[in-house]
Amino acid sequence: MSAIRELHRQLTQKARSAVEITQAHLDSVQALEPTLHSFISVTADQALAQAQQIDEKIAAGDEIGPLAGIPVGIKDNLCTRGIRTTCASKFLEHFVPPYESTATQRLAEAGAICIGKTNLDEFAMGSSTENSAFQLTANPWDPARVPGGSSGGSAAAVASGECAIALGSDTGGSIRQPAAFCGVVGLKPTYGLVSRYGLVAFASSLDQIGPFGRTVEDAAILLQAVAGHDPKDSTSLKVEIPDYTQCFKPSLKGRRIGVIQETLGEGIDPAVETAVAAAVKQLQELGAEVKTISCPQFRYGVSAYYIIAPSEASANLARYDGVKYGLRSEQSSLLSMYAKTRAEGFGPEVKRRIMIGTYALSAGYYDAYYLKAQKVRTLIKQDFERAFGEVDVLVSPTAPTTAFKAGDVDDPLSLYLLDLMTIPVNLAGLPGMSLPCGFDASGLPIGLQLIGNVLREDLLFEVGHAYEQATDWHTRRPAIYAAQ
Repeated sequence: MSAIRELHRQLTQKARSAVEITQAHLDSVQALEPTLHSFISVTADQALAQAQQIDEKIAAGDEIGPLAGIPVGIKDNLCTRGIRTTCASKFLEHFVPPYESTATQRLAEAGAICIGKTNLDEFAMGSSTENSAFQLTANPWDPARVPGGSSGGSAAAVASGECAIALGSDTGGSIRQPAAFCGVVGLKPTYGLVSRYGLVAFASSLDQIGPFGRTVEDAAILLQAVAGHDPKDSTSLKVEIPDYTQCFKPSLKGRRIGVIQETLGEGIDPAVETAVAAAVKQLQELGAEVKTISCPQFRYGVSAYYIIAPSEASANLARYDGVKYGLRSEQSSLLSMYAKTRAEGFGPEVKRRIMIGTYALSAGYYDAYYLKAQKVRTLIKQDFERAFGEVDVLVSPTAPTTAFKAGDVDDPLSLYLLDLMTIPVNLAGLPGMSLPCGFDASGLPIGLQLIGNVLREDLLFEVGHAYEQATDWHTRRPAIYAAQ
C-alpha cells in the first residue's frame, strides 16, 4: 500500500496522531543516521509543532488532505525559510534563506511535515553523493555502497523509512538514478511543470524538482501537490494539472511501449539487462504492445550534457564570490578575496565543472563546443519526437549498473557515464520515472526507467502503477528499514 495512503488512513481513523507519526520517524532518523547520514539538518522541534497543528485540525473535525501529517525529507538545495540550506557546500554551510521555495511552500500548505534537509552532492553535481562537503550517505541495502546522486540523501531516507516521501532535484538523472540504486520510485517531471523558484540553480535549462516515494501512487500524490504554474518562475508552464491518482488502470491494453535499442547491450550489467527484459515481458503480459525503437543520437547525450550543464553552472555559480553571502576569505585585495574564497568554498567536482564550463563559453571556443552541444541537444529532441510518433512510453534501464562501493569509482569520466540513460531525458525536457524491477545477485535493487512525451506524466503513472501491481519488487525493504 502507498505509504501516504496508509498514514492518512491512520490519521483520519485516529489510530495514530500526527505527533506520534512524526515522532516515530524522528526516532528512526536518530537510530539510523549514525549509519546512513541521509540528513544534513534535522528539524525536530519545528516538525513536532507542525504535527500538533494537524492534530488540532483533526480534533476540530476539519477535513485534511492526503499529505497532511506526512513526514517528508527535503533535498538541501531547496530554500527553506529560517532553516539552513547548505547545498552540501562549505560555501553555504551557515546560509539561512529569508524566503521559501515554491515547492516546499506548497508542501507546507498541504500539511506535509518537513523533518529535515537531506544530503546531496555539492550543488547537486555528482552521481554518488560522495561529493558532499559534510558527509558520505550510505545505501540502506548495503551501507558500504553509495546511494546514487545527487539526491542520494532523499533516496536513502525514503528507502530506509526515515521519512515517508521526499523531494529531490534532477539535472541529468539525480532523482532517477538514486531511486534505482535505493529501490524506490523517483520521478523527474516535464521541464517547467514544477516551479524552480527557490531551487539553488545548477544548470537552469535542465534542473527540475521531483518526488521520491515507496510506490508510484506516493510519487503521484506528491507531484500533485507541488506541480502547477508559478509567476515567480519565468519557465513555469501554464497548464492544468490533472488528478494523477485517477490515471491508474489494471490493464495496459492498447498502450504502445518502445524499448530504446541504444540503452541495451555493451556496457550494461547483465543482471540489469535481464531484469529490464523481464519487466518488458511483464508489460506485454499486461496487454501492452512492445516494439524496439532506435534513438541514434541518444549516445551523444553525455557528451552534450557535459558541455551544456557545466557552462550553465559556470554562470550560475559566479554569484558565489564572497561579497554577497556565504563564505568569505579575508584577504588584502578584492581579487585575492575572490580567488581565495572560491578556492576554499568549492569542492573538487564543482571546481572541475566550473572550469569546463568557463572554457566552453570562452571566446574562440563557444561555437566549437557550446553551440555544437546545443545542436546535438536538438537532434536528441528530434529522436524522441520520432519515437513518440510510434509509441506512448519508452523504457530503458535507469542506470547501467547497480550501486557500487564508496570509493570504487574515482575516475570522474566513469561517474559521468552512469548518467548515460537519464541525461537525454533532461536535454529534451521530458518526464522520466524510475521504479524497482528486480535485484542483482548481491541483493541490490535494479531500476526500470519509463520516459514519456511532454506533460505525459499520466502515462508514466498508468504504466508504472500497472507494472507495480503485477510485481512485488516495490514491497521489498532493506534489513535496516524502520517500519512505521
